[in-house]
Amino acid sequence: MAELLQRIRGLGKKKDRNLNTSVYSVVSCSDLTPGSVEIWVDLPDEIKYDPLLAPFKQRYEQQHGKPDPIDEPNEGDKTIFDKRHDVEPKKEDVEPLKDATTRLMEPMLANDSDTKLKSAKRKRLDQALRTLKLTALVACWVLLTVSLLLNMERTATVLHTAIQGGEVKEYELPPSEDRVKVLVTLTGPFAQAASNESDNILQLWLHREVVDDQLAEFKQNSTKWKIRLQPEDLLDFSPSSTDSKMLILQDNSPILNNSKNRRNLTETEDLIQEEITRWNQIGINGTRITLCMSTSSVSTVPLTVSYQLNPIDPEDGIIYATILLITLYTLIIFEVVNRTIAALLSSSLAVAVLALAGERPTLSELVSWLDVETLLLLFSMMLLVAILAETGLFDYLAVLAFEVTGGRTWPLINVLCFFTAIFSTFLDNVTTVLLMTPVTIRLCEVTQLNPVPVLMSMVIFSNVGGAATPVGDPPNVIIATHPSIVKANINFTTFTMHMGVGILIVGVQTYFQLRYMFRDINKLRHSVPRDILELRQEIAVWRRAAASLSSYSRDEDIVRRALEKKVEKLNVALNRREAGGGASRTDPMFCSTLAQMKQKYRIRDKPLLVKSAICVSFVIIVFFLHAIPELQRLSLGWTALLGALLLLLLAERDDLEPILARVEWSTLLFFAALFVLMEALSKLGLISWIGSMTETLILQVGQESRLAVAIMLILWVSGIASAFVDNIPLSTMMVRVTAALADPAGLGLPLAPLAWALSFGACLGGNGTLIGASANVVCAGVAEQHGYRFTFVQFLKIGFPVMIGNLIVASLYLLFCHCFLQLH
Repeated sequence: MAELLQRIRGLGKKKDRNLNTSVYSVVSCSDLTPGSVEIWVDLPDEIKYDPLLAPFKQRYEQQHGKPDPIDEPNEGDKTIFDKRHDVEPKKEDVEPLKDATTRLMEPMLANDSDTKLKSAKRKRLDQALRTLKLTALVACWVLLTVSLLLNMERTATVLHTAIQGGEVKEYELPPSEDRVKVLVTLTGPFAQAASNESDNILQLWLHREVVDDQLAEFKQNSTKWKIRLQPEDLLDFSPSSTDSKMLILQDNSPILNNSKNRRNLTETEDLIQEEITRWNQIGINGTRITLCMSTSSVSTVPLTVSYQLNPIDPEDGIIYATILLITLYTLIIFEVVNRTIAALLSSSLAVAVLALAGERPTLSELVSWLDVETLLLLFSMMLLVAILAETGLFDYLAVLAFEVTGGRTWPLINVLCFFTAIFSTFLDNVTTVLLMTPVTIRLCEVTQLNPVPVLMSMVIFSNVGGAATPVGDPPNVIIATHPSIVKANINFTTFTMHMGVGILIVGVQTYFQLRYMFRDINKLRHSVPRDILELRQEIAVWRRAAASLSSYSRDEDIVRRALEKKVEKLNVALNRREAGGGASRTDPMFCSTLAQMKQKYRIRDKPLLVKSAICVSFVIIVFFLHAIPELQRLSLGWTALLGALLLLLLAERDDLEPILARVEWSTLLFFAALFVLMEALSKLGLISWIGSMTETLILQVGQESRLAVAIMLILWVSGIASAFVDNIPLSTMMVRVTAALADPAGLGLPLAPLAWALSFGACLGGNGTLIGASANVVCAGVAEQHGYRFTFVQFLKIGFPVMIGNLIVASLYLLFCHCFLQLH
């Protein structure tokens, strides 16, 4: 690649033939006067012998013959700097010179000493910071190790029972005189949130009473948890669903807070104090706490109950989760450690926090937190791309795109972003990025572009395009397959038609915003290309030559106008190359570069290319069939694995080490750590808190404004949150909030607008930060393997403003469609 770049830079040194055409139209025969020819003779050689001024040279040769070769300067022409080397300096002349030199060098030596001192201080500061960093990281490791050594793995108690109508079933829990918190998880024949076909209710609550003759009347109940059941005829053999809730018994004194006991006691301070003393004597063994269950159904209701005593307090959990999230972003933003190590450290600290809170997960539970489907898809597609790269296909496609676009910058970027967005609508955007990133990097290398901003633009369009269909982005898969969404008749066609129009508008806004952000074409380059620098230098030389001629005499004016016309032609060429980074198809330099690229970057292994095409075609066809609900038999991960396995068989490779070495293991490990961290944040209550706060804010506005407020809140909350937390668990939680808002028993808002708002927010919010979407992380990993690393801050500067623009356009689109036109 370096050799190719050198050849391209070498081609930039050649004169552009277009700049030297039509020379006789610049200088006419009437302009070739003896005076103008004499002025031409006095011009610098690099200008005098330019093809544009060839008529002057020809006229001079006709009159005086060929000009003499340039002679070396004679003795009289030597300057004082040349002559002083011919004379031996005298000693008395040298000594004062040395003294003067010493006086002049003293400040420089002092400055050099200051620089060395500052450098030493800088080294000491760097060493101190390094020591501080290592100390903090080791402290985190010690915290993790101690928390795992001192805390057992949490095991939830699982019970199976059945409740008949009219009875209250009780299960006794360990007694406690303090505040009691129990996290209860139920599995049974529960109705969906949006269903109102049944009036059968299941109720659960905590009950505490005093086992004492004098305080026997004291009873305390928690708030009742009510769950709607399936209709009577569906209770048997119905599909089960799972739900959980935390039940709380306050720790206030029963003597001072129970109205019945107050009526039985004498209202004197002494008697109250006596009863409190009696309560303390009874203590923990004198109380009985039970988990009570009842149902209004006349049939027997089977249940599976699991409970956990004293789980993490939601308020404390939110604080811990926020600290963990800030820790992750601090490590990544300031590049304290590698991105993958930062994710591993943050997820390990999350496990340590859970262990210290008494909720240490088991190893099998930790493994269940991994999204194996996503990891399998990534691994399989990485294998396919690694083998496909050996055929030379990506190099060939880069040359083809270079030829089609004429090597111009923005046409190249337009083609890349357009095809990326189109592919992402029907393929998973992670797959699209894995296929497009190698082509983009190669194309940027041959056109002397910086791949980092081009890759960021490409992955942004991947996230935008993936939001258009139910299969383009994982959040859309979660939303489209939710039972409430399916029951509302939001199918593949309905989803695509409504989201497609909005995404088309968002795509236009994204394109123009990126064009504005990269309006300076030099931001898309590593530095100013050599051919542009040479053009600028040549323009400066010709301008100086033209400025040295006055317009007082006709002869000088003739030559000056000829030079100015040359400057104009050079400026045209400079503007064309600065604006587009390329040249016309007839430009000799472009044709020569293209010919060399075609010669060097060809298909290297055609049989392997045919085999790879068969396997990739199989994967893509099955991916497209996955868009049809009736044909969703194979998941995306299984499809990619089958394609990779087939290609490994057809490739007949005995040694897999070179192929496995190209797999982005650090990216896969980063995703695994991120999945664990996000599930831990969910256990700590952060994600559910976001959903509950959204629902609370919607309930505080009037009925006539609730739809507009709900659309805006769901869109912006999911969008901003998706930029900083993984959008998969966020979408899983927010789709439940959306279904609850559409429940006729609650607010009864239309479901479709809320679903579109969630889809726009969860998908477009991924453009905000580097770890906001899976495609961003994959693209960064592939780019880093090719030697191009872009940081969190680099992506934030481009992606976050684009995300804000996307959400604004989506807001206007949704409000216009559902609040003004009421298309729902």
